[in-house]
Amino acid sequence: MTTMTASPLILDGGTGRELARSGAPFRQPEWSALALIEGPQFVSAVHRAYVAAGADVITTNSYAVVPFHIGEERFAQQGAALAALAGTLAREVADAAGRKVHVAGSLPPVCGSYRPDLVDLDRTRPVLEVLVAALAPNVDHWLAETLSSLVEARLAASLTAPIGKPLWLSFTLEDETPTAEPALRSGESVREAARLAAELGAAALLFNCSQPEVMEAAIRAAKEELGPESAIRLGVYANAFPPMAADAEANSALCPIREDLTPDGYGRFAAAWSTAGASILGGCCGIGPEHIAALRASAG
Repeated sequence: MTTMTASPLILDGGTGRELARSGAPFRQPEWSALALIEGPQFVSAVHRAYVAAGADVITTNSYAVVPFHIGEERFAQQGAALAALAGTLAREVADAAGRKVHVAGSLPPVCGSYRPDLVDLDRTRPVLEVLVAALAPNVDHWLAETLSSLVEARLAASLTAPIGKPLWLSFTLEDETPTAEPALRSGESVREAARLAAELGAAALLFNCSQPEVMEAAIRAAKEELGPESAIRLGVYANAFPPMAADAEANSALCPIREDLTPDGYGRFAAAWSTAGASILGGCCGIGPEHIAALRASAG
C-alpha cells in the first residue's frame, strides 16, 4: 500500500457510475438525476457508502440537474426541487456520519462536459442561479466542477459570492493530447487557472474528470504559480476513462473504464499528487468506494 506524504482531505468518488452499479434507476439522458426523480434512496445509499469508506467530503448529486440532462421543461418545473433534494440527501447523510463530514454543492458545466466550445454564459447563468439558491441551505462549500474554461469559473464565483460560503474551483484538463504546459480543455493554461483562483478568492483549486497521468504536472504548475505563501488548497479527483476526444461529451454514454486503475493502481497516482502538493484527494467517474477506502487507509 502506498502511503501519502501528509494527511489529506479525502473526497468521495463518482456518483453516476456508483448509482448505476448499485441498481439505481439510471439511463440517458437523465444520467444521475434519474435517481433523484425515481429512487432518492439510492442516492443516500451512495453517499453512505462513501462516508463508510472514509470520505471527509460528499458531493451533492446535482451534476445532472440541468436542462442538458433532464430537459428544459422538466428543469423549469422541477429543477429547484430536485437540486434542493440533492442538498437535503447529502446533508442528512453527513449529519448522521458520527464525525465531521462536509457537503460540497456541485455546480456543473451547464452546456455539456468537456465542451468549452459550447459554453454559453447567457444559458448557464439562470440554471446556476437555480442550483445555487436550492443547494445553499445544505452545503458547506461550493464545488464548481469539471470546468473547461476560465469564464465558467468567473461566473460561478459571481453567483456564489453573495452566499458567503467557500468556493472550490475544479477544472478538467486536456488529456487526449497532453501539452508541454498543463492546460484546460479550452487551451488556457493551468497557470492562468491558478492566477484566477487567487483573484477570485477561491479556497481550493482542483483538477478533475481527466486521466490520472496529467494531474501531477497540473498540481506542480499550480503550486509554483500560487507560491509558497498561498492559502489555496490544491486537489485532484481523476476519472477512470481512457482519453476523451475533443468533441466528446463525458456523460453522453457509459464510457469504458480502465482495468489498470484498481484501488492500488489509483493510489499510486494519488501518492504522487500528494507529494507534488495536493492536500485534497478523491475520485471522479469510475472511481468508487473501494478506491476511496484505499485513499483513506493510505492517508491514515
